[in-house]
Amino acid sequence: MECKAIEQLLTEALSLEEVHVTQDGTHYKIVAVGECFDGASRVKQQQMIYAPLMEQVTSGALHAITINAFTPTQWKREKIFNMPA
Repeated sequence: MECKAIEQLLTEALSLEEVHVTQDGTHYKIVAVGECFDGASRVKQQQMIYAPLMEQVTSGALHAITINAFTPTQWKREKIFNMPA
């Protein structure tokens, strides 16, 4: 599955402010940013991401997925602390 298609699917399903998907072979990395993650546990955040992708996961179109979910406030802080010096 193409990264842009995953980004669009997640953006529409979860009303995300930002979503970035990268692919390395069969491994996908998803960084999702949205208010919908506010107050949700890490497990719940991952379940929220997996839900709209379940058809592709069960079909085998998506295999290994790494998920990082942030609220907009967390994302701003994450970008500051992880910017190259």
